[in-house]
Amino acid sequence: MSKAEGAKALQHFTDGFNKANRQLAPQLNPSFEGGALLAIDQAGIKAAHALRPQGNPGFTALAFKDAHFTVPQQKGWPKFFVADAASNRKNAAGQYTRWFLVFSRNAIDEKWRAVYLATFPGNKAPELKTDRNGYAEAVPAGADSGLTVDPGKLSRSYADYLNTGKGSTFASGRDTDGWRARRAKDANRPGVRIMWEDTAANYPPVALRTEDGGALVFFSTVYHQQKTVFAGATITVSGALKGLLEGPPKKTNRMAFTTVSGQTVTVPAKSAGGKVAVLNRIEAKTSVRPL
Repeated sequence: MSKAEGAKALQHFTDGFNKANRQLAPQLNPSFEGGALLAIDQAGIKAAHALRPQGNPGFTALAFKDAHFTVPQQKGWPKFFVADAASNRKNAAGQYTRWFLVFSRNAIDEKWRAVYLATFPGNKAPELKTDRNGYAEAVPAGADSGLTVDPGKLSRSYADYLNTGKGSTFASGRDTDGWRARRAKDANRPGVRIMWEDTAANYPPVALRTEDGGALVFFSTVYHQQKTVFAGATITVSGALKGLLEGPPKKTNRMAFTTVSGQTVTVPAKSAGGKVAVLNRIEAKTSVRPL
């Protein structure tokens, strides 16, 4: 894949992203996104459409500059590459962020579609290993990855950890023990009970070797939540959640929510040991279902 082809793919994503967010038309998302990112962004568009069915003509267009492309040598399909570029979007600290987008396609006649998105603190990503020709190294998903956790097992491992808190695979942080603590705090508020279950996602991970022998891995999980309020009360589906409602509205005191999340982590090499560190996590509710 050439730099020109990468730039074309990034522009195709940008144009599609701006059109979908301006029109609030979720049917447009599959033309420029796939996998976990499609599930997350399309849900956001559906939710926004419920609030603004006329669209959002005042949407500030996404724009990129200073784009770089990381391309691994790969045999067979699917193939992927990473584009990172400075965006015109700011983080909570008011800093313009670099977006790291993973593009994938399954055949030569398909368009490249963005399947994962991450931003990193200080806009600094882990340093990836490249050869003398500038190619990165794709890490296999299975047992020959050379990592403490194979990329293909990360989704299940993360889901199991969030469900049980057991094991020492993941480093302490906002999206590991911190996330479990926040959920436990919300689980049994007065008059409300919240149950949850995390499951592995079917979206394939993407992994690139880092200079230290580990890997930068993009993967996804699914989070199921059931909310129950006291007998006689009802849960009202309003606002943006209307766009995610499955089936007709009904009065109920139980509601189920599904959330898809995408995680970007560093995984140490087996020879080095250590824990998986979650660097970035994005998510969106994708469905709301009365029970």
